[in-house]
Amino acid sequence: MERITARYYIETPYDLEKAAAVLAGEQSSGTFVAVPGETEELKQRFAARVESITHLETVTEPAIPGAVSAKGQYHRASIEVSWSIENFGYNLPTMVSTLQGNLYEITQFTGLKLMDLEVPASFADHFKGPRFGIEGCRKLTGVEGRPLIGTIIKPSIGMTPQQTAELVKTLAEAGIDFIKDDELLSSSANSPFEERVDAVMRVVNDHADKTGKKVMYAFNVSDEIDSMLRRYDKVVAAGGTCAMVSLNSVGLAGAKKVCDQGQLAIHGHRNGWGMLNRHPLLGIEFPAYQKLWRLAGVDQIHVNGIQNKFWESDDSVVRSIEACLKPMLGGYSVLPVVSSGQWGGQAPETYRRTQTTDLLYMAGGGIMAHPNGPTGGVVALRQAWEAAVKGLSVEEAAAEYPEFAKSVEKFGSK
Repeated sequence: MERITARYYIETPYDLEKAAAVLAGEQSSGTFVAVPGETEELKQRFAARVESITHLETVTEPAIPGAVSAKGQYHRASIEVSWSIENFGYNLPTMVSTLQGNLYEITQFTGLKLMDLEVPASFADHFKGPRFGIEGCRKLTGVEGRPLIGTIIKPSIGMTPQQTAELVKTLAEAGIDFIKDDELLSSSANSPFEERVDAVMRVVNDHADKTGKKVMYAFNVSDEIDSMLRRYDKVVAAGGTCAMVSLNSVGLAGAKKVCDQGQLAIHGHRNGWGMLNRHPLLGIEFPAYQKLWRLAGVDQIHVNGIQNKFWESDDSVVRSIEACLKPMLGGYSVLPVVSSGQWGGQAPETYRRTQTTDLLYMAGGGIMAHPNGPTGGVVALRQAWEAAVKGLSVEEAAAEYPEFAKSVEKFGSK
């Protein structure tokens, strides 16, 4: 039978082989003590298998509380474990329970992180994956040869539908490609979801009728499943092209249900990511994380940004972008969304390190707080990426592009 393989980064005071065997047993047919029903035949068919163990280093202090080492030594290793897909079939929630689940609580480990996973080719027959991905999002926005330039409605919450629509009009006329609700806003007291959709889409559709360019607006549909589907239908009926889902809040099953509707590009926001990843020896690494959401069908997913406002390193951001652009199952394309404290000044370094324009490049304050207003902010971001692809430095770009120069004056010292 086909197998799924997961790679973990572990720390344990125990013998590595024994610790890995405990993980494999706990997450398949075994438990803390031998039971009569676990026959050799059953284990042969359903038990997880330790495929490899690579010792990395030994340290004297544990990464997180857990078992205490009698010798004061904690061994770190990369291990690979595989499971037959017979264990869970093509069931994403049960697969995640198997690959992660209780193993974070096993006392044999003082550190454990899921680093990556590989699924067999048959998954492509059972999961449709992203309906739009990079090519589809480019087609919907009419953008080729450069990143999609996007922004977030700011203030995040508190604006009325009409105020939001007025800002959307300004941004559309400035040439923006993408706008999204903030993840904090879905349907608030002064901005009911349906009213916001109507107000925003009147502007978007009118602009499209006049210019032929339809701005992609990601309405935050995150809620309970029935409500999400009603909101999804509202966006479709209004002529929208995108819906946003807070992935960690609605979960795999909820996100997949929305993605399965297949009429809108799905913008996957990963708010809460630090809870899953910030500790170096706990949680899940982005290469594994984004594969789960690609299987669910998400078309766009956040990756943070170079020189961002949060804790994540530039190296981690680059690895995340590379993970999104790595082919999966023959065509499961997902668009990396670069965000978090971005303005045009990070574009040259982002391009230098990734050599790609297959990005949705998002700036909130970097557009809204431009000295020339949102219009100047959109122009400056386009200029920044044109300069980046040409190989110009920030200083050289500022000398050539006036709107970008004002961005440097405003944000350059931040």
